[in-house]
Amino acid sequence: MASNLLNGMRARAATHIRPHHHEPPRRTAATTSATQKKEGDISDAFASLSGMQFAPLAPRFAELKSRLIAGNEAALHASWTRLLASLREEIPLIAALGPKIVPEIDFRDIDTASPEFRAEHKKRGVAVIRNVLPQQHALDLKRELREYIAANPQTKAFPKEAPQVFELYWSPAQIKARSHPNVIAAQRFLMGFWHSRDAGALVSSGHPTVYADRLRMRLPGDARFALGPHVDGGSCERWEEEGYGRGHVYDKIWQGKWEEYDPWESSCRLPVVSDRYQGIGACSMFRMFQGWLSLSETGPFEGTLLVNPLLSRATAYFLLRPFFTPKTPAPHPDTGADAADTEAFLAPQNWRLEPQATSWLQGATPGHGQELRQTLHPHLHLHMPTPAPTPSHAHKPPSSMVHVPRVNPGDYVSWHSDAIHAVDSIHAGTTDSSVLYIPACPLTVGNAAFLARQRAAFLAGTPCPDFGGGVGESAHVGRPGVADVARVDAGDGMRAFGLRAWESDGVGLSAGQREVMDRANKILGFYD
Repeated sequence: MASNLLNGMRARAATHIRPHHHEPPRRTAATTSATQKKEGDISDAFASLSGMQFAPLAPRFAELKSRLIAGNEAALHASWTRLLASLREEIPLIAALGPKIVPEIDFRDIDTASPEFRAEHKKRGVAVIRNVLPQQHALDLKRELREYIAANPQTKAFPKEAPQVFELYWSPAQIKARSHPNVIAAQRFLMGFWHSRDAGALVSSGHPTVYADRLRMRLPGDARFALGPHVDGGSCERWEEEGYGRGHVYDKIWQGKWEEYDPWESSCRLPVVSDRYQGIGACSMFRMFQGWLSLSETGPFEGTLLVNPLLSRATAYFLLRPFFTPKTPAPHPDTGADAADTEAFLAPQNWRLEPQATSWLQGATPGHGQELRQTLHPHLHLHMPTPAPTPSHAHKPPSSMVHVPRVNPGDYVSWHSDAIHAVDSIHAGTTDSSVLYIPACPLTVGNAAFLARQRAAFLAGTPCPDFGGGVGESAHVGRPGVADVARVDAGDGMRAFGLRAWESDGVGLSAGQREVMDRANKILGFYD
């Protein structure tokens, strides 16, 4: 069956795909599979890794900010005060628990998850699923990765002088992991936390689709891949009418009702354009979760992930921050200011709506990910934990950034697509910290359109369309093909890759699920 699919698929894979240009693309438009972004690596996705400085944006962003809150200024100010009070209560609890605040579940228990796990996961937006793959299987995947890289020394990576993040999308290990039935089951479980207020919405969280992301093999001592707190899925787009505004995703926050904002509602995300500026690594699929599969035993300060487990509150804060300014600026560290001065700076009464809207969107840069900093987002207390506190840290308030718990090979770590996360500024461990980035993406019409483009890239061996272009792995020795996917899982694994038609006549499907499957099958060229 796989070989039959291959015939004609190359010609059809480029249909119903989105164009590459700097104005908002329409998801129904078509282009050719040859369209690629410029070549690059992960440093191009983030302003800080590219050496850029955060600064005010074009004047149109000031006009945008004024439009967003027009008529709701008083309500917004009141909501800001409530938000700061809530953060003041929540952040010390996070700091006290540290990694223990991250909910955990064993893969064997996902069908009977406890109410406690479900409640904590909904609030925190992050989780660890243990033993998704057997440990030895995960270690075998890492060995295969090393062999693939050794056989293909032309592989691009960041940084060049000491590779940590590899521009690989189609290695045998990645193919095997993405299409593994356990990984797909874990993704299906996680996406079940989302819901739709529109019963007919064309989204099926029960049918995961593949998004071909990179991998990390971070070595002890590395300090180059020091990516601070950030949020994926666009930056400026979160405020723009032609970005997340297309689905009115954050309207409750702009209205001064952040408590009513629901980060788990899916139908509003379907029309979103999260990659208006076609930045390298700017995701254009609807990812419900970011995630990675661990290939190492890795703990805090060993080159691992940190998260901010305050999903809805942190989202509301970084979206509202550009509208507020302090009456009295923060004391400069060199002045020897004590904690009282800091408290006075953070106090709600020291903050007001901007007298006149500025073009600042703190940490946002067109074409790059949304970054956050303690100096730009002070109430979130984003300073990164250090292995051994020094006297200079003695008066710092508790941090809201916590490490995920120690993980073993085969564990899967996930975080909501709006969640703030970071990586250790230095890998202070003694062994590698290796992961395969495998996000969880539902079946939607837009995702199917991207899947068609991504499938063409897979067949050609070129990079996933969201990432830097070029020849990629087209000449790599040992690059897998369709038959390799089928050997792992000829059913859901092949469908997730866009290599086999969805079965819209299955039992128990809603009308919306049936329609999205039929439309996806047409986009993917399985029938006219």
